[in-house]
Amino acid sequence: MSEHEPTKPGSGATRRGLLGLMAGGAAGIAVAGRAGAQERVTLENLQCAEPVLGVSYTPAEREMMIEGLDAWVARAERLRAMEQPNELSPALVFDPRLPGRSYRAQTGGVRNAPREAGPRPSDPADIAFAPVWKQAAWMESGALTSAELTEIYLSRIAAHAGTLECFVTVTADLAREQAAAMDRERAAGRVRGPLHGVPYGLKDIIDVAGYPSTWGASVYRDRVAETTATVAWRLQEAGAVLLGKTTSGAIAYGDIWYDGITRNPFNPEEGSSGSSAGSASATAAGLVSFAIGTETLGSIVSPSHRCGATGLRPSFGRVPRTGAMALCWSLDKIGPLVRSVPDAAFVLAAINGADDADPSAFTHGFEADFSRDLAGMRVGYDPAWFEQGEEPDRAALEAARSLGVELVEIGIPEKPYDTLLTTLEAEAAAAFEELTLQNLDDRLTWQEPQAWPNTWRRARFASAVDLVNVDRFRREVMVQMDEMFAGLDAVIGPNFSDAMLLITNYTGQPQLAFRSGFVERPTRTIFGAPADESGQMFTVPMATSLWAPLFEEGNILALGRALEDRLGVAERRPALFA
Repeated sequence: MSEHEPTKPGSGATRRGLLGLMAGGAAGIAVAGRAGAQERVTLENLQCAEPVLGVSYTPAEREMMIEGLDAWVARAERLRAMEQPNELSPALVFDPRLPGRSYRAQTGGVRNAPREAGPRPSDPADIAFAPVWKQAAWMESGALTSAELTEIYLSRIAAHAGTLECFVTVTADLAREQAAAMDRERAAGRVRGPLHGVPYGLKDIIDVAGYPSTWGASVYRDRVAETTATVAWRLQEAGAVLLGKTTSGAIAYGDIWYDGITRNPFNPEEGSSGSSAGSASATAAGLVSFAIGTETLGSIVSPSHRCGATGLRPSFGRVPRTGAMALCWSLDKIGPLVRSVPDAAFVLAAINGADDADPSAFTHGFEADFSRDLAGMRVGYDPAWFEQGEEPDRAALEAARSLGVELVEIGIPEKPYDTLLTTLEAEAAAAFEELTLQNLDDRLTWQEPQAWPNTWRRARFASAVDLVNVDRFRREVMVQMDEMFAGLDAVIGPNFSDAMLLITNYTGQPQLAFRSGFVERPTRTIFGAPADESGQMFTVPMATSLWAPLFEEGNILALGRALEDRLGVAERRPALFA
């Protein structure tokens, strides 16, 4: 890291005093000042701080409190002086499994996935946009080699990645080496599985030893990984070929990274959303067979929705985060972005399972059967979601109805679910405390009220007492969702309906966002508002989501595959990259 920078202009004594009062310790007390200079906590600035926490004390109570606060400031200062690297996880570990609740054992793996790929196309673009299961079938028959497929993608990356700003690093030499090795193994009769020889992109917050892993941020643009993440090792063991590192919004938020804005292939005038921005863009544009993304609060689902990819956010704890940047230890998840639902099953099967270095990861078997009878599957939905939703959402609901599933009306109780956000804000601020305290946050490209720098500064004012009570509320919501899913195989709805994306990220249930249709939209901001007043409209994809009980990804993969077939919109390509 760089040396400490001067304190920000305008950060005078009053502001420093408030920071010192609000940012640490059991009562929100911390170091005053940015460079370690301690200031005495006074009765005046203690009283000034009270409205920020929503408390009010009497003069006598403040007199009693003041005696211990300087000691708490010093204690926080000693803590901040310690080195706490990003990979150091908290002692308290989130577990989505409820006490006394059993979860179905799974041993079947991926069964009855589609295999009839037909003859290999002559057009390289047709090969590039084909799903993994078709590419695997062509390689199995000898009609295609991994080396050929890798060269198709490297050519497309060279032609289009600059326009889409979706790659940070292209590992061309490594990809060619791995592809040749996979072809030799296949020729010798050794096939590792359905991902053998299949090229992919890896989100740039996930490490591969010896290659840059920049976390999308200018502060880390020269960072080179020393180790390889568990998911990258597992994909290598499964035979996948690494094409390169796809862009991530800086520190896993949004589509703005230190050297650009990742673009939506269906409208390159707008960003691809984020933060698995490059993974979604590259997959939808046919620059990779599949990609790996991460989600803390929408970072797989949102860019899939924007770009037209299919994204699977697995159950919390299924996939180890070892070797991936930590943003929020109790929320971070790793999952696949693909062009066809069965591909997500192949990838999840390869990366699933515990790792001793990730205390939040555990072993739970995975299975998905694509020939299962969907008739009678109980699928929850809220009619109001679809009244307020878009036509593709309604088409997806009707497609589910036509498959013979039993649609069951549900409702989400009205509760202050937005209070859960305190967990993400506080954990992220802790994970990147050094950027805030050393003014390095000023170097991040995105500087708006919603961006990380401002969020982290504001998080210093969160009450530790409130944070504990948020965690207690989280447990309440976990029980609530477990009870709702107890009689259901899946839930269907618009991606962001009724706080479902927020809730299930905090409770741990999986979500599958699949392409359900197309809509007319102006160029949009990251949050969906019109980005200009031109009035020009673009035909862009949108997704609908399926949720499942904890560890039951197989339910939504089987249903998602059937919906994908019934809707018939998954194969439409972005015209500029077709």
